[in-house]
Amino acid sequence: MPRTHTFLVACMAAALAPCARADVTLPHVFGSHMVLQRDQAIPVWGWADAGEEVAVKLGDLPVATATADATGAWRVDLPAQPAGGPLTLTVTGANTLTLDDILIGDVWLCSGQSNMEWTVNGCTDAELARVEANYPGIRHIQVPKVPAGTPARDFEGAWQVCSPETVGGFTAVGYFFARHLHRELNVPIGLINSSWGGTAIDPWVAPVGYVPIPALQGTLEAVTLTDPRSEPYKKALGDYLTQLDAWRARADQALATETPLDPAPAYPDTIKPMNTVGQPTALYNGMIAPLVPYGIRGAIWYQGESNHGEGMLYAEKMKALIGGWREVWQQGDFPFYYVQIAPWNYGDEDPGILPVFWEAQAAAQSIPNTGMAVINDIADYNDIHPKNKQDVGKRLALLALNKTYGRTNVVCSGPTFRELATEGDTLRVRFDNVGGGLVSRDGQPLTWFEIIGPESDYTKADAVIDGDSVLLTAPGVEKPCAVRFAWHKSAEPNLSNKEGLPAGAFRAGEVPVIDYLTVKVDEAKDYQLAYDIDLGKLGADVTYDVNNAGTLAGAFDRVAYFLDLQKPGEGVKYVYVSMDAFTDDITKIGIPTIASGARFQCPVANMTIISNVSGLATGVGLSGGCIEFWSNNYGPPNAANVPNASNDLWDFGDQMDGGTVDGYGCMQVGNSEAQQTVFAINNWKAGAGADIGIGNSEGQTRDWTFTGNARGYSLKRLRVLVRPKY
Repeated sequence: MPRTHTFLVACMAAALAPCARADVTLPHVFGSHMVLQRDQAIPVWGWADAGEEVAVKLGDLPVATATADATGAWRVDLPAQPAGGPLTLTVTGANTLTLDDILIGDVWLCSGQSNMEWTVNGCTDAELARVEANYPGIRHIQVPKVPAGTPARDFEGAWQVCSPETVGGFTAVGYFFARHLHRELNVPIGLINSSWGGTAIDPWVAPVGYVPIPALQGTLEAVTLTDPRSEPYKKALGDYLTQLDAWRARADQALATETPLDPAPAYPDTIKPMNTVGQPTALYNGMIAPLVPYGIRGAIWYQGESNHGEGMLYAEKMKALIGGWREVWQQGDFPFYYVQIAPWNYGDEDPGILPVFWEAQAAAQSIPNTGMAVINDIADYNDIHPKNKQDVGKRLALLALNKTYGRTNVVCSGPTFRELATEGDTLRVRFDNVGGGLVSRDGQPLTWFEIIGPESDYTKADAVIDGDSVLLTAPGVEKPCAVRFAWHKSAEPNLSNKEGLPAGAFRAGEVPVIDYLTVKVDEAKDYQLAYDIDLGKLGADVTYDVNNAGTLAGAFDRVAYFLDLQKPGEGVKYVYVSMDAFTDDITKIGIPTIASGARFQCPVANMTIISNVSGLATGVGLSGGCIEFWSNNYGPPNAANVPNASNDLWDFGDQMDGGTVDGYGCMQVGNSEAQQTVFAINNWKAGAGADIGIGNSEGQTRDWTFTGNARGYSLKRLRVLVRPKY
């Protein structure tokens, strides 16, 4: 075609374009085989040309009409309908869309991370589950994994009818939840599966969810700064453009004068869209927002493994998640049921971290119209993805049957803590939700109960069922005052009700503050306190909470150290070690800072060690004592020829670097005969990143060097004592 003809055709096409009409469209959440929510108004929406009239007809209902607004968006709200179908939905504008095989029933949003995403194909007895999956009244649609920096309006997906051929790809938890409800209620169940393995809770939260949560205001500010509609964003962008204009002026001058020019100012990271999977609101925008305001009965949620180290902060994030979704849906406080994550080993992680997270998940039940399914009895400690999804789905369904569908005769929870009472040397723990009665699910003595008294640590308790209570005693625990249950990452306790629903982790009572130095170390009464420091205050400048160095008069013949440490959810670990004095200068027996001038690598005699740390050698008059006190750097070679020390591992015999006085820093007491570090405090200048430990550490060190573990302790206290010489 000649070039002039091509030009004319292009001009004609451009002239005719304003007369062309766009097809009316629906979001993909509307499709053939879908389930629409019963007993509430049915929102139907989509897009067309601005000003175009759209007609919507569902089954025998009268036609509803809407006019597309200036952006092309339109919406109608059809009257509430009872369960039923199949029906046909027709949407007519410039074109006609026809969707068929539509059911009216209950729609549940299924969300979370991998344990919700986990398919029927991967669960226990998957082949049997598929064979039996002849439930055409159950329908499923999966939302693709797409994060977004702003709310998406649609996604690619299609509804599937449940059958042996299709069910293998359904969310397993969602399917078994739906199957139980479908059997009990005899109504269609629709599942919207919007889940993504490995994701934290934060990206699923709607921006509005953060607004009322004081603990999450920092996140709200960060999210707001990326919103182009917000004033903080507009100000930040304006400031950047001002900088860019100034640079452009300099660039013009540099070009004219042929002089060098600095690079243009970088676009601020703080206002870039949060559009990656780990960023707050990114999955809400990409995978939840396109569903709003599709009618739903409620939501089920299985997530937490990726947040399990956050403790009680997770309860605040649950408030943001649930509150945010309810706000954007404008369907009131719709039901929200969730799964307490299962026991799992989490590598070498502190075993008390996971119980604190369980506690946070349980605390989220204070949010109205929520419920939690406990699954510690069907876990796989070596697999973060327990394959028994049948019981997980059923337990969520029991919550829904009881709380949403009003079947008050359905027992939907295992025993939950109600109150604690003291009866002499016995604790009585009363439970709610006992159902038909408390039982041991395996017929064995009850497990995972521990109690504590004023002069004891947490001790395994003998537990006996007494009606709606469990009575707890333990040898050596007099006047018990607190209890904890299932307080370990591996805990799979056997307390349940007769309906087979297990009790979840909890703790109750007033945990006593025990001074183990006074309770466990008789010889300490002959010593005087020289220094006392909360090691949480470590830093470049070491300031003692108590410093008696200037007031203790006279000589001393023994020096002692008492270190007590506690991790969240665990008992206190302590060590007391005393020795013949290795110096007569009291200013050099504390943390060996540059200011103290302390620098020792020498044996110490007549060592006494008292400790409750398993495996640590204890006794009186021990030989083999040695210390390494300095502010210098150091390495693993055993340059001082300390007996039994390694040349390759950092341990109780290392080489001080005399050229780096202001170095890493080492305060260690060792026992060369036992080949052990008794205790270590290293790198105190790092504060929360310091190294602290009792006994030997693992890996490439035995003396806690490079572990940076100080922040893992909720209690970390060092006391230094001397015995006066009379």
